[in-house]
Amino acid sequence: MELFNKDTFSEDILPVVIIGNGPSGICLSYLLSGYTPYLSPNGFHPNPILHNKLTENAHLSLLDQDLEFLCEGVEGRSSNPVAVLFDALLLPDGDFGVDCASPLIWRHEPERATPHLVLGKGPPGGAWHAMEGSMLTLSLANWMELPGLKLKDWMRDKRKNLRNDRATPAEIASYYQHYVTKMGLEKSFACGTTVTSLSRVSLESDCSVWKIEGLQRSANGDDGREVIEVPFCVYSENVVLATGTHDIPARLGVEGENLSFVCHSFWELEAAISSGRLDHASEPILVVGAGLTAADAVLAAHHLNTPVYHAFRRPVTDPALIFNQLPKLLYPEYHKVHQMMSQQQNKVRETEVNLSNQALTSPAENSNPYTGYLSYPKHRVVAFRPEGKCVLEDEGGLQTVLQVSMALVLIGSHPNLSFLPEHGRSLGLDSEEPISCRRNPFDVDPYTYESAKESGMYVMGPLVGENFVRFLKGGALAIASDIARKQSTKRQSATEHCKTSLLNIQLTNCTLES
Repeated sequence: MELFNKDTFSEDILPVVIIGNGPSGICLSYLLSGYTPYLSPNGFHPNPILHNKLTENAHLSLLDQDLEFLCEGVEGRSSNPVAVLFDALLLPDGDFGVDCASPLIWRHEPERATPHLVLGKGPPGGAWHAMEGSMLTLSLANWMELPGLKLKDWMRDKRKNLRNDRATPAEIASYYQHYVTKMGLEKSFACGTTVTSLSRVSLESDCSVWKIEGLQRSANGDDGREVIEVPFCVYSENVVLATGTHDIPARLGVEGENLSFVCHSFWELEAAISSGRLDHASEPILVVGAGLTAADAVLAAHHLNTPVYHAFRRPVTDPALIFNQLPKLLYPEYHKVHQMMSQQQNKVRETEVNLSNQALTSPAENSNPYTGYLSYPKHRVVAFRPEGKCVLEDEGGLQTVLQVSMALVLIGSHPNLSFLPEHGRSLGLDSEEPISCRRNPFDVDPYTYESAKESGMYVMGPLVGENFVRFLKGGALAIASDIARKQSTKRQSATEHCKTSLLNIQLTNCTLES
């Protein structure tokens, strides 16, 4: 959709504009397009309390029910109650890897559709199109899918041999793009758009709306090779921030971080491997971080027989570590990394082990399967020095200097919220700190996802702490439900106003006739 060719967008006020076209924005668009969840006539949920609540109002769609009431007593792996509820309904007993049928059925009710616009920098799928590597995704395939289209079925059509329940980022990105087409959502998507400003503006009717300004890429010229950016401006009653957090890699902020051997993304490791700059004969690499991307880097280097130093600030037993939250049977490769982190720790004040000179043998040749790997728990990077030197420091202040060929700082990323005043700082739980997915997410109502500080602004996905696709769908449910309530109230108000106006006209006519 080309916004600059749509004159109506500069004049009309849309009910909803969604900024971000990743899985969060796609799922919300699906719900706003009239796709409505109901309890199936034969639907059954293994949680008896939740099942009884659902059967009490089986005639009502999930969007029309009291979500807070339904959330009571439902437990799961998210801190957001509606996310836990919707996940429990879409994937009953999903934490156990059981492919249990959902008690929900989906009906397309076009009369319930709410006009909306989805803005995104690239094709539908958001950051999934830019994710590095061919590693398998963290989540099982059915955890990655969106309502109405089974990911396993779609993958089975694409792959001749579907050997496991995991998919690559490229496959997931392709699935999300296909989903938008399959569900007929394309008319609401404007891709190639970058939002540059979001602000509230007052209207003559003494109410305020959101003004969204930005640029949209467009092909120019007869051959379409030249790409230009054209300004656009749209107005909306409600705005949804669904931008994700993959825009800006997080940095340590230490001396020497800009040296050429220091990298901040997984794809730079893959590029070094592909070009032959990194192999089994290379100096060790340093991986900084204890998240899943850092684990992927450890695995990639270990498979290449490249020695790895692994530094992270938390203890291995910290419950907040993602590895301590994942079922071992479902994620054997990440459990392996966690074992390496635990069993191959550098001993305090021990003579430094030189991984460059350590023979790298296979598990069959050596009783220690993790040769060529050494972890540094509760260490931080103090500085990077020229010629591949990295200075680590433990809790007691003891410093260690490592010689490496490459340092990978993989400690997460930050959202690009430059279109908001002060980058949205005032909208977080702590208005004194910058917005952070982990430490300072947006402050929202847990049952509507509406901002606690800006009415008409909703926030979903990683910006409210939801990093897994299986849980961000709950945000879509909460927002769609609240917007449906608002639209219903608005229609009722307009109806009452019309009735009042008609009554006044009739009374006036009666007075004139008498």
